[in-house]
Amino acid sequence: MNVRVSFPRKIFIKTYGCQMNVRDSERLVATLIDYGHEIVDTEDVADVYILNTCSVREQAEIKAIGKAGHLLRKKLRRSGVLLGIVGCMAENLAENLFKLNSGIDFIVGPRRIGELPAILTSENVNRVVLLGEANSQDITEAMHDFSRGNVCASVSIMQGCNMRCSYCIVPKTRGVETYRPMESIVAECEILAKRGVKEIMLLGQIVNNYGQNAVEFVNNRSPFVRLLERVDNIPGLERIRYMSPHPKGFRKDLIGAHCRLKKLCPSVHLPVQSGSDRILGAMRRPYTRARVLSIVGALRTSVPDISLTTDVIVGYPGETEEDFQATVDLLNGVKFNMAFIFKYSPRAGTFSATLPDSVSESEKDRRNKVLLDIVQRHSIEHNKMMVGRVVEVLVEGHAKRGENKFCGCTKHGDKVIFDGQVTLIGKFANIKITDFAISVLYGELLST
Repeated sequence: MNVRVSFPRKIFIKTYGCQMNVRDSERLVATLIDYGHEIVDTEDVADVYILNTCSVREQAEIKAIGKAGHLLRKKLRRSGVLLGIVGCMAENLAENLFKLNSGIDFIVGPRRIGELPAILTSENVNRVVLLGEANSQDITEAMHDFSRGNVCASVSIMQGCNMRCSYCIVPKTRGVETYRPMESIVAECEILAKRGVKEIMLLGQIVNNYGQNAVEFVNNRSPFVRLLERVDNIPGLERIRYMSPHPKGFRKDLIGAHCRLKKLCPSVHLPVQSGSDRILGAMRRPYTRARVLSIVGALRTSVPDISLTTDVIVGYPGETEEDFQATVDLLNGVKFNMAFIFKYSPRAGTFSATLPDSVSESEKDRRNKVLLDIVQRHSIEHNKMMVGRVVEVLVEGHAKRGENKFCGCTKHGDKVIFDGQVTLIGKFANIKITDFAISVLYGELLST
């Protein structure tokens, strides 16, 4: 592209929410750099503040709105600085954001983020609003920022969601499912592999729904499994992951792919949301507890040491103690390696927001703590068993804390921190696990 702007800007970006938002920010960074802008890590030197926001949980919106107020106060002390809200909260709250914060200069929904770099080429940016579907095909999909030498990368394979889960705002903010052509996705992955990327995460709101009713099944293999097979054959690429799937899409072909494809990591995120069939029905989740257990059993039969993680919502309207205990029993029975527990919060525009929020905040807090304790116990049990083992780690970079500390992940998704040197980044290292915490393993380098 290499569009050169006449007044390059220094841009600070803060991202909230899911990995789709992280990928949107990565694309935005790469495109802004291509336009000639500079991405900065600190607010004090920036002349453009961009918040890429999430609306899935109320707390995410509260954090973003609070941050916008903080940045507005900085903006008022420095003339010419721009403040913009992009992403799902921009789509969800739209013009209300101008009422909440009159200092906002632009609001851009997640499907229009690709148009933002062109907007910022204008010297005057004032109350710009871009929402809904893009006016033209988004040409920034394959854009990546290679300046930091990342060895792991995310590739968006689709946008939107056709499900109608009663609590979820995503269909409103990201629209209906649209799928990138398979050839385009594979070509992007090939470019990444040639640039030194060793691990790719395929992203979609319901990633294993890729191509449904748009791309044909071949020999009983879904479009998503066919895509996995294509990516598995790319030279130089070592690992494949995907996020976020839906229990509805776990057919035999996908379960079998975990046994058959050598680069597909033995880790699966299986968002169950509840262990109660009654609550699952109320949530409009088209599966049962028995179906979840069937998927778990099939995955563990196919790959006995597979790592499983999940999402759970507590305190959904009408959730009784019996419903909650069904979720407790499910987590205790499956023993997920990790689970993300969320207290239910109503999202305006969803069906569940019309229901009485019958579970008190104090009861949500109690149930949340019970589940967190279960998850932490299972995580500690798993990590304790890892002590003494030698694992292969893809070294991703410096750890956040500690001199000469580096971090990486095993193929199962376990985070490992160890002493090393910068030449290890991008390589696979054999690490002997010596200690652990709830969400991380510690080890010593043996060899590369």
